[in-house]
Amino acid sequence: MKKILITGALGQIGSELTGKLREIYGHENVIATDIRKTDSDAAVNGPFELLDVMDAKAMGEIATKYKVDTIMHMAALLSATAETKPVFAWNLNMGGLMNALETARELNCQFFTPSSIGAFGPSTPKGKTPQDTIQRPTTMYGVNKVAGELLADYYYHRFGVDTRGVRFPGLISYVTPPGGGTTDYAVEIYYEAIKNGKYSSYIDRGTYMDMMYMPDALGAIVDLMEADPAKLIHRNAFNVTAMSFDPEELAAEIRKHIPSFELTYKVDPVRQAIADSWPDSIDTTAAAEEWGFKANYDLSTMTIDMLDKLKRKL
Repeated sequence: MKKILITGALGQIGSELTGKLREIYGHENVIATDIRKTDSDAAVNGPFELLDVMDAKAMGEIATKYKVDTIMHMAALLSATAETKPVFAWNLNMGGLMNALETARELNCQFFTPSSIGAFGPSTPKGKTPQDTIQRPTTMYGVNKVAGELLADYYYHRFGVDTRGVRFPGLISYVTPPGGGTTDYAVEIYYEAIKNGKYSSYIDRGTYMDMMYMPDALGAIVDLMEADPAKLIHRNAFNVTAMSFDPEELAAEIRKHIPSFELTYKVDPVRQAIADSWPDSIDTTAAAEEWGFKANYDLSTMTIDMLDKLKRKL
């Protein structure tokens, strides 16, 4: 990777990925794009272009202008939001991905796009979900992700595009506010613990979901993109995760630092149904064996860092 174009660069992952890549590859070599512009670091600390990923012509023009050799397609509508706007979600998530893949094909670019544990469904094995298993999701977001995995595979086998990707679990970060994901309770709870000393969870007790701290997620992207292509068997949908917990375990960890913290429940049926359709934990053996994936943060170390960083931020 020498010249990188990022779509959705102001989103949950994109905003932090942009900064990390600029630190590694140089500010001028990472071109951030999004449908809107803000005064965030990703928008002002390096090249930035307004881009609607549904506009294939504009995407190609920007990629050509900057002579990019890598495209990281992060623009997407997340799980809970996609359920309220399924047609828009399909058009944006799949149309944008197709435009990005076509741009990568035309310009011979390396390509990354994230999948998700949302690509699994109720019939997928819940515990230590295998790398290769049945995928029959029951959400529009999940359908988009499965289709995206297959589409990226197709562009690799049919056109030789160097496509790569991971299935992210819930991602936890102190930088970007929650953005409509089912796992976002695990971000909100830290904010509320510091601001109000209590939190009402929309996900029920006993609901286990895989999670990962953002620094580990960003590291996984860089490591996969720098990996020897000859060693990659799965390419576009590596299981990655760092931990699995339910709201009670997360609250217990927070109480080690804020003893008076209170957790209550007001379960959201829509997001609970989505969570119930996902695995409790996934197997990351393929990622470890094929490109050396390893997470550095667990629930304890993540909580310490999250609370410390958010106290400073808030």
